[in-house]
Amino acid sequence: MRNNDLRLKLDFNYMMEDFLEEHGIKHQQVNEILHKIEHAQKNMELKRNEGSMDFRDLPYNQDEVVAEIISFAEAAKDRIENFVVLGIGGSALGPIAVQQAINHLYYNELSKEQRKGYPKLYVLDNIDPEKIASLLDIIDIEKTMFNVISKSGSTAETMSQLMILETMLIEKVGQDVAKDLIVFTTDKEKGNLIKISKEKGYKKFIIPASVGGRFSQLTPVGLLPAAMCGIDIKQMLAGAALMDEMCKEQDVYINPGYMYAILQYIAMKKGANMCVMMPYADSLKYMADWYAQIWAESISKKYNNQGEIVNAGQTPIKALGVTDQHSQVQLYTEGPFDKVIVLMQVEEFKHTLEIPKIYEKIDSIAFMGGHTQNELIRVEQIATEYALMKAGRMNMTITLPKVNEYTIGQLIYLFEVATAFMGELMEVNAFDQPGVEEGKNATYAMFNEPGYEDKREEIMGRAAKKEDYVI
Repeated sequence: MRNNDLRLKLDFNYMMEDFLEEHGIKHQQVNEILHKIEHAQKNMELKRNEGSMDFRDLPYNQDEVVAEIISFAEAAKDRIENFVVLGIGGSALGPIAVQQAINHLYYNELSKEQRKGYPKLYVLDNIDPEKIASLLDIIDIEKTMFNVISKSGSTAETMSQLMILETMLIEKVGQDVAKDLIVFTTDKEKGNLIKISKEKGYKKFIIPASVGGRFSQLTPVGLLPAAMCGIDIKQMLAGAALMDEMCKEQDVYINPGYMYAILQYIAMKKGANMCVMMPYADSLKYMADWYAQIWAESISKKYNNQGEIVNAGQTPIKALGVTDQHSQVQLYTEGPFDKVIVLMQVEEFKHTLEIPKIYEKIDSIAFMGGHTQNELIRVEQIATEYALMKAGRMNMTITLPKVNEYTIGQLIYLFEVATAFMGELMEVNAFDQPGVEEGKNATYAMFNEPGYEDKREEIMGRAAKKEDYVI
């Protein structure tokens, strides 16, 4: 169901030459790449029809798994106090971002009654031993469910976490109880987690085979942790479906996903090889983290689709309004012309906080009395937008009418489509990550993983560091 009252808006006025005479994008520059745009549009349609862009069908084909997830969450919530995600990359950033956006900003500090019976959420997204040890200091492992997310079941970081926590859990409660406190999210047929699940009877949810990790927030990767925290995952998918309708438009000037990518592509060609994502809402803070991964890992590639070395990409930078007005914005307004600033604003917050009329004799602060924090953060966002425009800096604004499941579903889907379209414009594969794989392979080799002997020999044979360069 289309709800235009809750439709996201992309305002790109301050990207264009109409407002930025010297540094803005000219309409002619869009026309000059129409052939690339049309080719990218055809590729997007072709790949969707061929099943190689299946993230675009997620809003429509998951009724059965959504019902299963909701049922599972309702049955499990009364038995546990904590739900811990073991994952890295998109498997961690997405759940964190959605939880922060939708729920109370101090969700874990609320009583279980205030959380409507749902467990606390923790995400172990790193292998720092202090982080795992610290978590174990504050949770009762017997009342905790662990969600292991890995499509391959060979992600070193996630699997090492499983090996540690599963051993501790079994020692504490035994295998029969432990099997009800561990749930896997993985591939249907391949990988280690499927084998372990069959052997030990662990519950599993399936990641669609053709949906990559950073595009998987609208699969059980993100839907299960969200449902375990009482988030309406049906509404998230409904929002994504609305954005899909908008991103089917052939006219790119009314297609937010395509236009976002086109503007970033032209800006990058003009030298803006960085993109700042700056939400003006604490609830959206970690959406910038999630965006940074999908944008950086998808479009930053050494080779293009023809095998030519291009070393292409645009660096995403995370910021938060208004916090970073007092640090980074100085750089954005007066530093190099090498950035696009993307602001995110919220029209209606969940709460209104009035500023009392006190200190009326102090002119420099009295003017705020009688207004609200809501007005102040909105005005500061507009002021930053204006200051950037006045300084000739390209910026655009994404507006969310409210922050809820429906609008967050739109936002996630918008960035996924924009990322895929950017890959088509740049003629790179937006769905692989060879640079990440090299680091993984080196890790396996250093741990003497069978099959990586040549890689270990290569690493061990590298040139020795010079002591002269160590102070």
